[in-house]
Amino acid sequence: QVQLVESGGGLVQAGGSLRLSCAASGSIFTIKAMGWYRQAPGKQRELVATITSGGRINYAESVEGRFTIYRDNAKNTLTLYLQMNSLKPEDTAVYYCNAASGAVAVRDYWGQGTQVTVSS
Repeated sequence: QVQLVESGGGLVQAGGSLRLSCAASGSIFTIKAMGWYRQAPGKQRELVATITSGGRINYAESVEGRFTIYRDNAKNTLTLYLQMNSLKPEDTAVYYCNAASGAVAVRDYWGQGTQVTVSS
């Protein structure tokens, strides 16, 4: 089992920056990959960025060059970050942290989500 808790959302003007954090706990040593997803009102949840345990990173085309995903492994903790720069109104959404974890069978875990609102 993996527990994920996001923080760092809020209201920002267009062109501003925010940093999201996701603290993982539980069986963090079985995590294969983590990522950020977002869901805007009336739209499906979409991938924002992912990072594997080996450090391979993937970004959605819409955020490439503006967002940076990275993680911090310190002792027995694991925190995932999403640095968001040059924010646009279309980045407004609930952002969810995801972890794909499992020693044998891999399953997805999700955080509760954090709201990001970008005003024009």
